[in-house]
This record gives sequence, structure tokens and C-alpha cells, in this order.
Amino acid sequence: MMTPVKAPGRTRAAIDTPENMLAHALAMESEAAERYAELADQMAVHNNQEVAALFRKLGDIERLHAENIRRQAAGYELPRISLGGYRWGSRESPEALDPGEVHYLITPREAVKLALRHERQAAEFYGRIARGSASQEVRKLAKGYEEEEKEHVRLLTEWLKRYPETGCDRDDDPDPPMEQE
Repeated sequence: MMTPVKAPGRTRAAIDTPENMLAHALAMESEAAERYAELADQMAVHNNQEVAALFRKLGDIERLHAENIRRQAAGYELPRISLGGYRWGSRESPEALDPGEVHYLITPREAVKLALRHERQAAEFYGRIARGSASQEVRKLAKGYEEEEKEHVRLLTEWLKRYPETGCDRDDDPDPPMEQE
């Protein structure tokens, strides 16, 4: 049986039902899709069009994954989970990129490497559930999601070959952004 993850001052319920598993999967994929869309918009504003297009494509992939989960969840009544109630142990899902890690001069290779790291984290999250849940149905769902994330890892690993290492020197930015107060 899976031991619930504990956060300071709060206990999270285990992912022990298909409804809870589906709710977590849907939240993870939806958050990732939204984050990619936000980052794509930011990159477009900074005229980093290649990375903007890359983030849009990644967001589209995540949206498709979320749609597949919505179809899979048809007939289930998914629980509403508070922001702090998700089992990933932080406010953001394992698959959602941290905007603080995305510099406006990020290269396509760096963007793919960042996405790759988050796909691996998502696969690990699902893998832990697949190995630890007492519910056979939850294990089956989690294993399927883990395999999908591993396929995303494989695809992104292939994408890396498209983008050579570059020596981007962010200290030489002739027009650095200014923080708004």
C-alpha cells in the first residue's frame, strides 16, 4: 500500500481510486499545457520565435494528452482537489515547467532539455503510483500514463538531435529586460 506523502501541516490522501488517479492525470496534463502556452506567449513577446513555436507544439501535445484523459474519465465523477491536495508534493505538477527556469534568451536545445526533465519527472510520478497503489485499476492507469510519458521522453531525446549546443552568452544581452514594479 502506498504511504501518503506528507507536507508541513497537511496530509494528502493517497491516490487509491481511479477517480483520484484520473483527476491527478488531468490536472497534470492541463497545467503543463497551460504553462507551455504562457511560455510560448512570453517567448513571442521577446522575439524568441523558434522557442515560442517549440513551446506551442509542446503545449498542443499536452492538450491532446489531457483530452485523451478527459475521454478516459467519461463516466467517472472526478473529485475536486485543492491546489495543496495533489500528491506531487508541491504546488505545481511534475510536468509543468517552472517559469523561473526559462530565460527569455533560452535556446531551443535548452527548452527541449527542460521539457525532457519534466517529462521524466512525470514518468517517475506515475511509476511510483503504478508500483505502490493497492488498487489494480489505479496501477493499470498509472502504468499507462507512465508509458506515455516515457514515449514523450523518447521523442524529446530525438528532438535534441535537431538542436546543436550553442554558446549563448546571456551576459552580452544588449537590451536586457527591465523588471516592472
